[in-house]
Amino acid sequence: MQDETWFSSWFDTKYYHILYKNRDDSEAEMFISNLYKQLHLSDEYVLDLACGKGRHSFTLNKLGLHVLGVDLSPQSIACAEHNQSDSLKFQVHDMRQVIDNESFDVVFNLFTSFGYFENDEDNFNVLKAIYKMLNTNGILVIDFMNTTRVLANLVKEEIKREDAIDFHLCRSFDGRFIKKNISFSDEGKQFDFQESVRGFTFDDFHNMLTQTNFKIESVFGDFQLNPFHAATSDRLIIIARKL
Repeated sequence: MQDETWFSSWFDTKYYHILYKNRDDSEAEMFISNLYKQLHLSDEYVLDLACGKGRHSFTLNKLGLHVLGVDLSPQSIACAEHNQSDSLKFQVHDMRQVIDNESFDVVFNLFTSFGYFENDEDNFNVLKAIYKMLNTNGILVIDFMNTTRVLANLVKEEIKREDAIDFHLCRSFDGRFIKKNISFSDEGKQFDFQESVRGFTFDDFHNMLTQTNFKIESVFGDFQLNPFHAATSDRLIIIARKL
């Protein structure tokens, strides 16, 4: 059985942030700017759901939005909180649950921060919680990997060196989950972690969103918001509205 706590243990280590230290922040800022223009935002109150250390939250806030960033990782939130202000807040939160006494105009779920759970009911609980927290006609933005392209180009094994650590990465697909086994040694200790994300396609999201009373309004295939093509697009970016 899949360890349902892989995300809470792995995401809360310093090694997660070391392995992914070279993420392109300028690309992330460009993506958020494009979404801001596409959605015609101005000063809305938005939720960055599964915000990590808050890189998307910071950009959203710089654009004039009031932002709450939440994540299950206490370490990530502790880091993000150093940049808090009156219009930018962070807290530890499980995405499957409603945040008490809060409602939002837009919910952002970015960088493949969905589909972590073994039980499909939990994935539906995420969407149901988002629905309850959105204001009337509120918008949900999901930025997910393009599973079709990922599987067609899956690199089964590689070594990635960061901060003098050799991360051995082994990827596989079991028919439901795309898995990445991560093993490395540091300071005389051996570590083994796993990432496991459901291989959801656009059709899967369409079905889930329809069942939770969302209507898909737009679908894009990259951070420049070009049209989505299953065979070639880098990302699957969905904009859906609460019915």
